[in-house]
Amino acid sequence: MKLNKTTKKIDDNICKALTIVCEDAKDNIDGFTWLTHRANYTNFPASLIVTCIFDIDDEIKALIDSKQDQQFINSIQKQLLKVGVVVKTIRQNVHFDSEESCLREHQGKWENRLKLVVTKQKPHARSSKFPSRR
Repeated sequence: MKLNKTTKKIDDNICKALTIVCEDAKDNIDGFTWLTHRANYTNFPASLIVTCIFDIDDEIKALIDSKQDQQFINSIQKQLLKVGVVVKTIRQNVHFDSEESCLREHQGKWENRLKLVVTKQKPHARSSKFPSRR
């Protein structure tokens, strides 16, 4: 879908904010590899979904067990706020997933895996082993 000028600017600002988070996380969070975002801009910012990708499922479990997941989510929220994006329920908008799960469940095809989450409109529809805490 082609974005209009205003929406493109919002998306560019989100990319800049998330790049800062991504680079910091690669240096400070074990197993973190990359992140991505998607949104339905007709229902923005509620529809914004940020997916943080780790190598293996156990790294996500360790992140959650050590309570670093909340720090990671707070970092995402802080950077989004800096570019004017206010997400009311940030915990529901940030997902953790792994290359291992994508390979197992979608043969490594991230496009299909990420599309599934958007289509179902369920923020917790990522790896069922790690339901979001609310």
